[in-house]
Amino acid sequence: MTTNPSTIIVTGAAGFIGSCMAGYLNAQGYHHLILVDDFGVEAKRKNWEGKIYDHIVERSSLFEWLSRTATKIDACIHLGARTDTTEFDYAVHEALNLEYSKQIWQYCTAKNIPLMYASSAATYGAGENGYNDAHDSVAALKPLNPYGVSKNEFDKWALAQNQQPYFWAGLKFFNVYGPNEYHKARMASVVFHAYQQIKNTGSLNLFKSHHPDFKDGEQMRDFVYVKDVVNVLYFFLHHRKDAGIYNLGSGKARTFKDLAAATFQAMAIAPQINFIDTPADIRDKYQYFTEAKMQKLKAIGYEIPFHTIEQGVADYVNNYLAKNNYL
Repeated sequence: MTTNPSTIIVTGAAGFIGSCMAGYLNAQGYHHLILVDDFGVEAKRKNWEGKIYDHIVERSSLFEWLSRTATKIDACIHLGARTDTTEFDYAVHEALNLEYSKQIWQYCTAKNIPLMYASSAATYGAGENGYNDAHDSVAALKPLNPYGVSKNEFDKWALAQNQQPYFWAGLKFFNVYGPNEYHKARMASVVFHAYQQIKNTGSLNLFKSHHPDFKDGEQMRDFVYVKDVVNVLYFFLHHRKDAGIYNLGSGKARTFKDLAAATFQAMAIAPQINFIDTPADIRDKYQYFTEAKMQKLKAIGYEIPFHTIEQGVADYVNNYLAKNNYL
């Protein structure tokens, strides 16, 4: 494969989605990457150390580095964020998810660089206003935690800017799962935790429902495989029109029971599920239903089908978790 000459910044490149994005870009012939993150976290090392790149730049030094580099940047994929939904100190989220993102936006605007950034389905809160990615719905959203608030505040800020990158897309990631989340501990996906529990005990604990409209295990989320997420980001890297905010989920809500069944099936183990109380610190901040409305993305020409839960979980379990492999 011919190496693509473009130089692309990927922030969050040591993290889950960012490292998968860097790996996908490498596979498509993009070797001139600027990987940005806090590279001092040893648990993330395997996410990035095998990637092909020109430079790694510490997150805190990025703008100083950019001010003195002669490198022409062709695109920026901004996936770095504080993603801990159980961190309730808003100042932590504000610094990384809002103020740092504003600096990225302003740099890309000044230098005429297309920008793709990670927003989140956490912006939708309990879903009382639905899951519609129309721009006029953003101001009314009521996120349930400081992480969601910080993401929505940036979306609102971006939409209010007269000075914009010549192309930009904010992607509202729903419940992403897949390779390279080994380091995420409590914040790793349900599939990751399910695999570890089943492997160790032969059974799986799921949270009880504390909502009268949902039976235990029938809470529903839009689970989206990370390989689909990077496909969409790659689409926008080349599409470069129809700027704006887009949902990025599978478009199909599934129950936690479905997810558990797919994991047991991928592991060839008979299902055994126990229900436990949802931790008190997140019980009142819990989404019982999320489902991405995906018509807007399809309307601009995105046609690649998304993995079903069964397909995504089987690939993740058998090709990554069972072999301790990275993407």
